[in-house]
Amino acid sequence: MRYFIEFSYNGSAYFGYQIQPNQVSVQEELEKALSTILRESIKTTGAGRTDTGVHAKKMFAHFETEQKPDENLVYKLNSFLSENIAIKRIFEVEDDMHARFSATYRTYEYYISLQKDPFSKDSSWQYWRQKPLNIELMNEACKILFEYNDFTSFAKLHTDNKTNICKIYKAEWEHVGNQLKFTISADRFLRNMVRAVVGTMVEVGSEKITPTDLRKIIEDKYRNSAGVSAPAQGLFLVDVGYEF
Repeated sequence: MRYFIEFSYNGSAYFGYQIQPNQVSVQEELEKALSTILRESIKTTGAGRTDTGVHAKKMFAHFETEQKPDENLVYKLNSFLSENIAIKRIFEVEDDMHARFSATYRTYEYYISLQKDPFSKDSSWQYWRQKPLNIELMNEACKILFEYNDFTSFAKLHTDNKTNICKIYKAEWEHVGNQLKFTISADRFLRNMVRAVVGTMVEVGSEKITPTDLRKIIEDKYRNSAGVSAPAQGLFLVDVGYEF
């Protein structure tokens, strides 16, 4: 039987979601907990991978087991796992449901603190400057993203991506208290894509480049044309869509 797990995690202590040699990952902790409690070797497949230090408010993975987990499995997992990972629910799905390939969209949020804030240093980019970012220009640049589907300029170099084509459904900036929040949804994302987009948008907001310059950056299809990647700690995976 195949099961989906919905969970969240603080990525500060991990080298990303996916298992890596000699590094601590969310996937490794999750599989260790499941295998220990179910007393069989459990392998999971996540909805995607997140980079070192990136967080997830809503993440999914699937696993298979020959036994029917009892109703207390969520409680047992939360008791076993570190305080950085929280299991929300576990539910049975059809055998052809896949945590990664069945996803129809993914949504990320990125947070920028506009004032020095010791309480958000692990969950936002501490970007406090005398000259504030121009959010109107940043939202103007967002509209340009919808005109394209090849985002090679924002893709991490030397990956195993077979295509850099993505369809963006939403991209917008808004003020939330003393922070800026960027929300972006797409059918898929390239490795490092959101952080590269944010880094480039900040160059627009600081008026180092114009929204029109963004068109040339995208059309160059060259990573070095775009801005530097924004820090990992400000990025959150907040939703993954499925047709259950």
